[in-house]
Amino acid sequence: MRSPRISTAELEKNRLARSSRILITGATGFLGSHIAVTLLQQGYRLSLLARPKKQVSAEKRVGQILDWFGVDSALRKNLRVMEGYVDQPSLGLDDETYAVLLHDTDEIVHCASDTSFAERKRANVEAVNVTGLENVLHLAARSRCFFLHLVSTAYVAGRVTGPCPEALVGSREFTNVYEESKWRGERAAWERSEKEGIRLSIYRPSIVYGHSETGRSLLFNALYYPIRTTLFLKNLYEADIRERGGQKAAEMGVKIESDGRTFMPIRLEVESRGGINLVPVDYFVRAFGAIMGEAPDGGIFHIVHSRLKKIEEIIEYTKRLFHISGVEPCSAEDFERRPKNALETLFATYLEAYSPYIKDLRVFDTGKSGPILARKNIVCPDFDYEIFSRCMTHAVEVGWGAKLFQG
Repeated sequence: MRSPRISTAELEKNRLARSSRILITGATGFLGSHIAVTLLQQGYRLSLLARPKKQVSAEKRVGQILDWFGVDSALRKNLRVMEGYVDQPSLGLDDETYAVLLHDTDEIVHCASDTSFAERKRANVEAVNVTGLENVLHLAARSRCFFLHLVSTAYVAGRVTGPCPEALVGSREFTNVYEESKWRGERAAWERSEKEGIRLSIYRPSIVYGHSETGRSLLFNALYYPIRTTLFLKNLYEADIRERGGQKAAEMGVKIESDGRTFMPIRLEVESRGGINLVPVDYFVRAFGAIMGEAPDGGIFHIVHSRLKKIEEIIEYTKRLFHISGVEPCSAEDFERRPKNALETLFATYLEAYSPYIKDLRVFDTGKSGPILARKNIVCPDFDYEIFSRCMTHAVEVGWGAKLFQG
């Protein structure tokens, strides 16, 4: 391996003086925006790479995010927004702007990612998660960058059960193209960083949801999707009952009970030894910051919960909060004895992509991240009913993201 570009002492001196300029990709995304705001509040100077979306410029999108976080205008003087695209050569920047990045990028936090699971979106996923990372690595190699922070996923572990170490993963099968593309990205980053003498930290979160204390979130996929689907079907058939006589609801076995709860006959397959690994975004950001500060030589770090959350508990939370009955956990054998009804078949179609994550048997090692977080007294909160209620109530209030930036 080539020697690091700067010494550990120099790195720590730059960090202490906040003299480094940090480039963040995916700065308008869920994790990227939280990291950017935290580093900005800590006094770092940032370059944010963001793309326009739906005729909203990168500058305006970043502004909306900063307003959402309530970032003081004085802090915004320490950031520079660049409109670009990670999947394009030179990040889609003109020669002059790209030259600026080459000249003053000291560290890179690469968060830009396409989180689609669908095979039909493979080309787009690979363009962002593989080609996009290669473009960032090319910039890092040509610039004075001395540290790359790569936000990956714990699910690069692929289709396995049991322990998953904090190490590069060998070749294996994957649940979807997202997992595969992130695995390819990790290996490319490791090889290029070693060649160029750039320190590398890979951060592997499990499934990240909203803020544990406020419930607020900028993204409503993963954990939120099954809940959203349940409420969509609930509202659909309630409207049919109240407005159209209820024939479609009756065909699905849906009815409104005497106590006002909506009965929905849905069995959800669970794994008795498995569950879903959940961490709130506030925990992720604190863990990221601790590892960034306490691991000057880099490494691979899981940011996960120490135990899996049982789907049976989340089912009960959902029924309690949204006044639903009839949704019950079951085993695979239950479906063999009694095949899926029409509503269960419809529900399973919606949830097909997420099914492996709610019956997970993977156990993520924290031998490297755990001691760092313990020294900083950073503990992941349990996803209890109170946190569930805060997060899902917020999600409904903002229309699952549709109303986030209205007004």
